[in-house]
Amino acid sequence: MKPWPIADVLPHAGEMILLDGIEEVEAERIVCTRTLGTNGLFQNADGSLPAWVGVELMAQSIAAWSGCRARADRQPVQLGFLLGTRHYTCNADVFAPGSCLRIEAVRSFHDEHGMGVFSCRIDAPGVHAEARLNVYRPPDADAFFNQIAGEIQRD
Repeated sequence: MKPWPIADVLPHAGEMILLDGIEEVEAERIVCTRTLGTNGLFQNADGSLPAWVGVELMAQSIAAWSGCRARADRQPVQLGFLLGTRHYTCNADVFAPGSCLRIEAVRSFHDEHGMGVFSCRIDAPGVHAEARLNVYRPPDADAFFNQIAGEIQRD
């Protein structure tokens, strides 16, 4: 599968795109990168990035994987949802300024209803983070949002 430009495969825009690019993409795996500048979104005054943002980097990598699959199938990029993780570990409190982060996501489970589980990791010199993320991509996002809106109006 071809690695597309990151902005072409994410449903995010502007500063909310936290990844720089795609290094590798395969049928069940993606590797993305992020090099920390000095003043990006969520970064501390010293340019470090709190380790908790790693979960979002992992989620965006999964979204990029899904977007690459959609583009390869000549389909539009669709919204997906991070449902959560039961366990995120990182051996540091922050990712240091100037670090080049390598974010890998490997799909370990999916079903026909749009549920999926990915094993993810972030590696940089002296830093390692891991998590298993649970995600959901509805087969028809518009129908999903209309259903939710209808339920909210009834309540």
